[in-house]
Amino acid sequence: MAGLLVGAIVTFYITFQRMTELRNEVAELQNQLSDLSGVQNATYQNITIYQNSTALADIYASVRESVVLVQGITNDGGVQGSGFVYESSGRMVVVTNYHVVHGTSALSVTFSNGNGYSAAILGTDPYADLAVLSVNEAPANEFKPVEIVSSSTLRVGEAVIAIGNPYGLVGSLTTGVVSALGRSIMEEDFAGGYTIANMIQTSTPINPGNSGGPLLNAVGKVVGVTTAIVSESQGLGFVVPSNTILREISSLINAGTYEGHSYLGVSGQDMSYNVAQDIGASITYGWRIISVTSGGPSDGILYNGDIIIALNDNPIRNNDDLASYLEEKTLPGQRLVLTVVRGSSTTDVSVILGERPPPPV
Repeated sequence: MAGLLVGAIVTFYITFQRMTELRNEVAELQNQLSDLSGVQNATYQNITIYQNSTALADIYASVRESVVLVQGITNDGGVQGSGFVYESSGRMVVVTNYHVVHGTSALSVTFSNGNGYSAAILGTDPYADLAVLSVNEAPANEFKPVEIVSSSTLRVGEAVIAIGNPYGLVGSLTTGVVSALGRSIMEEDFAGGYTIANMIQTSTPINPGNSGGPLLNAVGKVVGVTTAIVSESQGLGFVVPSNTILREISSLINAGTYEGHSYLGVSGQDMSYNVAQDIGASITYGWRIISVTSGGPSDGILYNGDIIIALNDNPIRNNDDLASYLEEKTLPGQRLVLTVVRGSSTTDVSVILGERPPPPV
């Protein structure tokens, strides 16, 4: 009897220990399962947010009524482009490109529902290829303004979306990426050979009729105005950045023009290894001055052959850097410190910036 009792006690003890171990293992497995479930939930939420922020169909639905068809009559016939509705200080206006309305004798704006109204030019800036229109006959319920955000945060590789009217195909959407920033393009016809500076380069298809339409970021906010393409190129378009619009819009509406384009009064060329070899320079980057405008801001301060390598201590590699810095960071009348390579020495000089001469009529 004593042996049986001792055996029973030992058996109970061993069984109790094993049950305790099993309970602990079950509790540990439950904790692991709980942790795994939490990770899965967090991952699902992140995916949901990302998908919602890049849903093209939703973006198109939210913006398409803000995009308009701009048409005009010229001596050569008719022109058409795109535009978009924007609210500035409580006033509804249409933003488009200057080259869309340049030389027109009559203008009209047609909304996405097909309703068209006469339009008038409030202000223009050929040096930024911008124009602002009023559509006074349209009732208030026609206007669906978009939101314009800063283009400063854009990065090369970000997805962008264009909505416009290529070849008259109203309300067309195309997509691409930001392929470069801070580009400059030369405009001979209406900007007198001056550059349109600090532009966004994009792979988004831009065709005739897209001009003046909005370029949108991945959440449907305007970051630029689609403007130009390079002939015979594939996926090489240029866009006026939204920072330029935000900087100029009030002046264009209230004064009809914008007079904030800084002017150095020089012409030149980009430096390169080959140019440096040809002229015997020790530096392969920067912007080399070829001529200085007599009586201009730089007359007697800068000289032919000077190589500009910095503006206010910001490195300058080429004309894109120089033109973009002047456009984005300066105003006429400000003092600008230029670092120049002159012969075998490097020196700092100061220039009081002028204002660009009026554009050709």
